[in-house]
Order: sequence, then structure tokens, then C-alpha cells
Amino acid sequence: MSSNGTTHKNDEVHKVDEHYPEGLGLGANLSQVKTSGGMTISPELFEKLYLTPKTQTTGDFRKRFANPTPLGLMGFVISALTYAAIMMGWGGSTTLTGVAGIFFFTGPVLLLLALIFEWIMGNFFSMLVMGMFAVFWLSFGVLQTPSWGIAASYSATGDAAEGAASVGYNAAIALYLTMWGFWLFTTFIFTLKTNTVFALIFLCAFISSFIFAGAYYKVSTKEYDMALKLQKAGGAIFFVLAVLGYYITVVMIAAEMRMTVKLPVGDLSHFWPKSEDLADMEKNE
Repeated sequence: MSSNGTTHKNDEVHKVDEHYPEGLGLGANLSQVKTSGGMTISPELFEKLYLTPKTQTTGDFRKRFANPTPLGLMGFVISALTYAAIMMGWGGSTTLTGVAGIFFFTGPVLLLLALIFEWIMGNFFSMLVMGMFAVFWLSFGVLQTPSWGIAASYSATGDAAEGAASVGYNAAIALYLTMWGFWLFTTFIFTLKTNTVFALIFLCAFISSFIFAGAYYKVSTKEYDMALKLQKAGGAIFFVLAVLGYYITVVMIAAEMRMTVKLPVGDLSHFWPKSEDLADMEKNE
């Protein structure tokens, strides 16, 4: 590349950095990581775009492929907004059968595509998140597909409605969601190294998982009024989660498109030791 071409690219990067306030971890005083192509990206900007700390990887996949993270988040957000609205009973909606596609296509397909490219690019945490939510949607898609006959298997007569109201069916799903709640809480702890918005998404995720588990448990004990209240409460918290996901997806797309908007995410990485600080600590041990 000619020296004029390199200068032109560096000028573009300088203009991009000016679009973001220092409070987002994108200011001019931050340390920069320079690629062989002359482009510069700060570790903080990388973390904002990929939701994972910047690490050294083999190969140039991050330069060759587009950022897959917004693609996976988009699939998750559309599915989550739909799911939350139905759980709250908006528009007279009562069941998820009519939107079973969100559990098999809208969510999982985009999440799995994003997972593959996150893995190729070496983005560990975002890869983990994409895979986690992909299997979550797929597992609930199975429950919403009558041809699998899961609910009917809990009825002596093979009646799906009777099976769906049985103790065994609802207690099993309650236990499943409880396990998800514990895992989502564990993941929430690790999101505290990224940014406030992403952390709040997982905070809402593990809370809503426990609440939905409570709703299924109340169905198993025939306390239907309380079950409905818990379902709507879980749906409301899940809706907040979806809106936060929508916001952070827009933030990432705006950053990728180099738009001159300042959308805060609440960078939390500065509360943690930098990678070079950790390396120094290991040397001193």
C-alpha cells in the first residue's frame, strides 16, 4: 500500500474516534491496537463491537470477515420481543404455537451463524452467548411443536391439553428453567467485565428465568391465578431484556456504520485489570 493510502486510512480512523466520547471507552487517550493494514482500533472499541475482550489470535480472520455479533443479537432480539409480548398477553395472544418459527429460524439460525463466525474469529465470550441462546430457543421450540407429542406423553389418554396441565410436565419445565437461571446468573457475573447494558441484559435474563420457573411450578400445584401473574411478570422483565438487546444491537450497527451518534453503553472494563497488568502480575508471582 502506498504511503498516501495509509495516511488516508489513518485519517479516517482519527475521524471515527472523534465520534465517540471518552466515557464510552472510545476517546483519543485510549491505547490503540494497530493492524497490518494501517487501520487502528482500540481494545475498548473492539469490546463494544464484539462484546468480548480483545485477545491475540492466529490469522487475520478479524480483518477478512464482517462483525457477526449484531447478526446473532438481531435474531435473539426479534424472538425475545415476540416471546415477551405473548407472555404478557398483548393483543389477546394466548399461546406460542403460532410463532413457533422464532424458536427454530428467527432466533437459532442467526445465532448459530453468528456462533460459527465468532468461533472462527476467536471471540470467546460472544461465541458462548450465541450458542447458549440458540439452544435455549431450540429447546422451547420443541415444547411448542405438537408433533413431538411431549405434553401428550404426560397424559394417560394421550391428550395434549391434559398433559400440559399435569404435575410432571410443569414440574420438569420448572426445574429446567431453574437450571437456566443459575447458569444465566453465572454468565451475568462475567458480563460485568464488558458494559452496563450487556450486564443488565443478563440480569433480566436470570431473574425472568426464575420467575418463569415459578409460573410453571404454580401450574403444577394448580395455583393458576398466581401462575398467570408470574408469567406476566416474567414476560415484562423479558421485554426489558429484549429492549436492552435492541438498544445494544443498534449501538453496534451504528458503530460499524461509522455514524456520528453517541450512544452510551456504560463501559465496565476500566474497573478490571488490563491484560498487560495481568501479565505483569503473573511474572511477579
